[in-house]
Amino acid sequence: MSSFSYDLQAEDGAARRGVIHTPRGDIQTPAFMPVGTSGTVKALYTDQVRDAGADIVLGNTYHLMLRPGAEEMAALGGLHSFMNWQGPILTDSGGFQVMSLSKLRKMNEEGVTFQSHIDGSSHSLSPERSIEIQCLLGADIQMVLDECTPFPATHEEAASSMQLSSRWAKRSQDAFLSQPHRKDGQALFGIVQGSTYEDLRRTSADALIEIGFDGYAVGGLAVGEGQAEMLKVLDFTVPMLPRERPRYLMGVGTPDDLVEAVRRGIDMFDCVMPTRSGRHGQAFTRFGKINLKNARHAADPRPLDETSSCPAARDYSRAYLHHLLKNGEILGMMLLSWSNISYYQTLMAGMRTAIGEGTFAAFVEQFKAEQLAGDLPPL
Repeated sequence: MSSFSYDLQAEDGAARRGVIHTPRGDIQTPAFMPVGTSGTVKALYTDQVRDAGADIVLGNTYHLMLRPGAEEMAALGGLHSFMNWQGPILTDSGGFQVMSLSKLRKMNEEGVTFQSHIDGSSHSLSPERSIEIQCLLGADIQMVLDECTPFPATHEEAASSMQLSSRWAKRSQDAFLSQPHRKDGQALFGIVQGSTYEDLRRTSADALIEIGFDGYAVGGLAVGEGQAEMLKVLDFTVPMLPRERPRYLMGVGTPDDLVEAVRRGIDMFDCVMPTRSGRHGQAFTRFGKINLKNARHAADPRPLDETSSCPAARDYSRAYLHHLLKNGEILGMMLLSWSNISYYQTLMAGMRTAIGEGTFAAFVEQFKAEQLAGDLPPL
């Protein structure tokens, strides 16, 4: 019997609080997964990520298959041991990066042949190979190989893409069930595609549910359609998904995106935004975004947020952070990345508490008001 399961604990409107049980530990949902592309959440130690409140991180199949390699990773004990993270890890299938980063690619029914962005070497990725790689990495939650439909797409283009993803999903499931490297308790999620078309999303969801997966992701969003269109798609797609399985919105997003998606019943998120923004001098706080490169912070003795439990946000002045960034000091990028990851985890914890107490609407109202108020000027 699999030791992966989902326990739905509370609902407040469409918003859900639950727990995903895995052999490597529980994941409290709604959950935000920091992105560890190449076996590292950029600019952070794993204990900082854990202490910030993250139960799970994301690894990138495409990058890890190229360097150091799936078989090499397995020989080193798997991704958990390699990066010194003993909690759960979710790996994407590699499909999105093949589509977005490759110099040249050729896609057909079998899979994708592409050139490495590192050295131009040729590689092939099929549903079967993607699952094999993810099992060699030791991922606790794995994703089917799919084609991330570009935006905009005609109905015909989106339908063809979605149908290919559905066929690949069945092959991914078959490969997962027969994969010799698979361990008990590992899970596989399907990915709903169909662009912005409700009928295609319905067809995709129905096909995946018929196959049967441990969880269901909504893919093909945050690819240029804008928040309003994304939320419209969630409005009609999320109710199509099984209530008793976790729901994952891939590659999203801003704090407001997270709140609005949780309001619509999403349980899991990932995005590079908090760490990428931190490396470029932008902090996320309960009072919105702060650009620490701005000269107005040069003489500001206040921390980013004196109420934060994160030392990076609480114990360093804005003047110091501005100084570090202005001088290109790595510490500035590290501190802001740490602060941002901590804020995202605090936001998720706040939503979990509010859903459990039945006060989610009030939480959203306060969140919106604080974000709208913006950061206070220096004293």
